[in-house]
Amino acid sequence: MNKRKIYLEDIPLEEAWSRLIGALEAANQWRPFPGETVPVGEALGRVTAEPVWAKLSAPHYHASAMDGWAVRAQSTNAATDTAPLQLAVPDQAQYVDTGDPLPAWADAVIPIENVQVFEKSPDTQSQIQNPKSKIEIRASVAPWSHIRAMGEDMVATELVLPSNHTLRPVDLGAIAGCGHTHVNVRRKPRVAVIPTGAELVPAGAEVKPGDIIEYNSLVLAAQVKTWGGLATRWPIIPDDFDKICAAAREAAQTHDLVLLNAGSSAGSEDFSALVVETLGALLVHGVAVRPGHPVILGMIDQAKTENPKSQNPKIPIIGVPGYPVSAAITGEIFVEPILSRWLGRAPAQPIQMPATLSRKIASPMGDDEYMRVTVGKVGDRIVATPLARGAGVITSLVRADGIVRIPRFSEGLQAGEQVTVHLYRAPAQIENTIVAIGSHDLCLDLLGQFLAERAPGMRLASANVGSLGGLIALRRGEAHLAGTHLLDPETGEYNLTYVKRYLPDMPVALVTLVGREQGLLAQRGNPKNIHTLADLARDDITFVNRQRGAGTRVLLDFEIEKIGLKAESIRGYEREEYTHLAVGAAVSSGVADCGLGIHSAATALELDFIPLFKERYDLAIPGAFFESSLLKPLLDVLQDGAFREAVSRLPGYDVRNMGTVVAEVL
Repeated sequence: MNKRKIYLEDIPLEEAWSRLIGALEAANQWRPFPGETVPVGEALGRVTAEPVWAKLSAPHYHASAMDGWAVRAQSTNAATDTAPLQLAVPDQAQYVDTGDPLPAWADAVIPIENVQVFEKSPDTQSQIQNPKSKIEIRASVAPWSHIRAMGEDMVATELVLPSNHTLRPVDLGAIAGCGHTHVNVRRKPRVAVIPTGAELVPAGAEVKPGDIIEYNSLVLAAQVKTWGGLATRWPIIPDDFDKICAAAREAAQTHDLVLLNAGSSAGSEDFSALVVETLGALLVHGVAVRPGHPVILGMIDQAKTENPKSQNPKIPIIGVPGYPVSAAITGEIFVEPILSRWLGRAPAQPIQMPATLSRKIASPMGDDEYMRVTVGKVGDRIVATPLARGAGVITSLVRADGIVRIPRFSEGLQAGEQVTVHLYRAPAQIENTIVAIGSHDLCLDLLGQFLAERAPGMRLASANVGSLGGLIALRRGEAHLAGTHLLDPETGEYNLTYVKRYLPDMPVALVTLVGREQGLLAQRGNPKNIHTLADLARDDITFVNRQRGAGTRVLLDFEIEKIGLKAESIRGYEREEYTHLAVGAAVSSGVADCGLGIHSAATALELDFIPLFKERYDLAIPGAFFESSLLKPLLDVLQDGAFREAVSRLPGYDVRNMGTVVAEVL
């Protein structure tokens, strides 16, 4: 029997939330959870379910705030430097340590360093205890000097903490300090995370073509934990309607929320929508957001699960899209607000920062788009640079400093437009970020790692747009430096001509990062016997290119022109990738037979490498930043012997001129 049913919609986010909240309210579940009592020492990060009232005053007696002598303030009034006053021990003065109860007759404490003791005994302690001792003072003290009065911190019955307060370390001290050993906090929401898909394999398993390592449940469960919930990860369920139903039915019996991951689209093995409809009510299938469009919202009716013992008659279920970015964003959009509501707190509000968008972005007209960006302060401007937008690119979230939300019915954003970034990082981290935009090289990742080790708190954020794109980013004030390896065909010189052409009015320093080999990346064993660029004209060879403006593309065009090879005679010349690793991946996967790239990319992907050219890869750094304190730690790394050694171990690199200023263009 075909269980498949397609009804993927395009509901605005606000309407989707309205439907879900309506269903939760009808089930009496759009309210904070009741409390549970836990020891104070285990309550960090929990949310108070009721107010905390002081059980005891703190301190609960008048306490000395100093090591010294308890006295009646009035009895010290006559003391001066010229007419010292002596007080008898213990009738007029009594020794107290910090925290000791004050004698009932005393109303002040004189610090021990302001007192001279007479009738000396062999040691200080005996002297203090000697009833025949006297103390001499040279200044009077005011009433209640150096005393912590009873209730100075908290008074019995006083409100210490309100309900719906997230407990911090200092809060635990206040709770214990006013006499409590336990505190009533909201019960943690229990969330079941069920991964589904015949193509999924667990992390660590041997993978073959067609297998996908399952890690969405790991991400979703970690999100739940971060947001204050308890997550249970189910084992992978194959694409079987009955098995998915059984897993969701079982999860609903012991959990407050079920996350059904993958199968939310409209493919032949996408059962999630029908599972939700079968077990309860399908509220939404498809929300106008990107990434995350095929999300499912519904309610599991426990009456349909034949589970009369269930605590809640209806349990919310979310069909989470399978693409990893979509899954993570769905968690942020839907799961976090639900958990916050149950925990009695407001939904998370990321810090917002205004920024200038570095390049034009088109956006789907009918969807709210959540665009990942890197953010850095370049000069006096905060610049946001879009990252890869694919729903499957989990590294775009790893590298993202924040999200820019592009509203529905917007055609996109223009370069230079002001945007609001919802930050994933603290603003202080943005201040310590070096923004590199330009040509891709594996050494930049290694440079970022060494920078983080040598200068904790510093970060290198890079975007791969090609050498020309990097110089244009410098011209627009969007980056601190640009990686470039642009060959001038007329002079044979690297980078200098292009810097003068694209940055004519900007002082720039060209600092060599590495010399490196460029060559053809071919499938392992080189089954097509590819040896020179001339082989690209063969009918049995498919090539993969770099994007326009990339230094590798400029090099290719220069070299094929030298041998009289026309671009249109190369199969695959129009297929473009933005990094050397992407070129290598295309070759490794069989999409192409070869591509031009660097040796280290071939090694990383276990490809053959046919060396052809040597080139110089420089960092173009505007003069305003070259001498700055921000870039000094990075330039210092270029002189670091350990960094040079690490780069030299990578194939195809020459580090002899690393850190050399090859030109200062004024």
